[in-house]
Amino acid sequence: MGRVYADIEIINGGDLELVRRGNMDRDEVRRIWVNILVDSGSFMLSINEHMKELLQLSVISKRRSQLADGSVVEYEVVGPLEVRFKGRESICSALVLPGDSEPLLGMIPLEEMDVMIDPLRQELVVNPAHPEYALMKLKKTLQKPDHPVSTQAKARSSKNLPWTVNRVSPPFLKTKGRSSQPPVPETIGPLS
Repeated sequence: MGRVYADIEIINGGDLELVRRGNMDRDEVRRIWVNILVDSGSFMLSINEHMKELLQLSVISKRRSQLADGSVVEYEVVGPLEVRFKGRESICSALVLPGDSEPLLGMIPLEEMDVMIDPLRQELVVNPAHPEYALMKLKKTLQKPDHPVSTQAKARSSKNLPWTVNRVSPPFLKTKGRSSQPPVPETIGPLS
C-alpha cells in the first residue's frame, strides 16, 4: 500500500474552550488546514514546530518516542487540539516534531473519529459501517464482587453504583518513619 494523505483541520482546543465560555469570538480561534500523512503505525497526532507556532499551543509535557529506525527521541507534547475530518472530530494532544518535519495522523485520533484507510482507493474514509456518526468501541468491565475496593465502595456508597473513584497518595508525600508499604486507595464513591 502506498502513502495515504488526508485534508484535515487542526484547531487550538484552548481557543475553543474560550469561545464556549464567551471569552473569545469564534472568528479569533486559531486553526490550520493540513494535507497530512495518515500513519497507522503511529499512535498520536504529530505536528511540526511551525504548526505549533501558528496555533500558539502550550507545551504540556515531554514524551519519549521510538522512531521507525528504532532510535528513541524525546519530543514536546502540546494541546489540547481538535482534529476535524469530514464532520468527525477528535480532541487530543500532539507530539511536536522538529523544524518542518512531515506531520502524521496517528491511530488515536483515527479511532476516535471512526475513520479508516480504504486500501483500494488509497484514501482516508469515514467508516462505512456507520457513516452518520462516529462509533467508539468500549470494553465492558466489571469489578469482582470480592475485590476490596468494591467492598469499600458498597460500604461508603448510598447508591451502590458499580463504579468507584480511587485516590492514592503519591509516594513522595510520605514522611520519614512511615512504612514502605504501597498506599491503600481511598474510595471516594459515586459522584452526586
